[in-house]
Amino acid sequence: MTRLDDCADGQAGGTGGDPLSLALEVADAVDGLADLWSLALQEASLRLSPHQLRALRILGAAPGLNLTALADAMDIGLPTASRLCDRLEAAGLLERVLHPHRRREVRLNLTGRGRQILAEVASRRSHSLAGVLAAMEPAGREALGRGLHAFLAAQHDPPPGGAGTAPP
Repeated sequence: MTRLDDCADGQAGGTGGDPLSLALEVADAVDGLADLWSLALQEASLRLSPHQLRALRILGAAPGLNLTALADAMDIGLPTASRLCDRLEAAGLLERVLHPHRRREVRLNLTGRGRQILAEVASRRSHSLAGVLAAMEPAGREALGRGLHAFLAAQHDPPPGGAGTAPP
């Protein structure tokens, strides 16, 4: 049971605007979303680990990265990134292509199947989330939308003076 489960009326647990209490409730909601994401990933036609999916997402967003750039983006070591790419290549999701001007550099690109799997997982996740959102009252969905917009705005444009930052 989470802090949000304690709320019989579906409203936030009476935080009264207390950022720490609300942060705990948001963390519970994020855990629920992570569970939803994980389930959608496991239901895909090709089962991938979250680590493999993350690599595919990075390469989908930045085709042609080299192994070092992928390792840096994932914050993993080169040997780990290399083994990860070996598995993705063996599954037909990734291809290594020699750089046209730097013979010693290899670019990493998704195959058509890799892009297809990424699209499938994204679709499954969207449909799973839409199912949860459909179960909410319209007013709750609207409030959630407003809250998420405000959260993203505050995250990208924090208030002056560092208000709302975590204590040291």
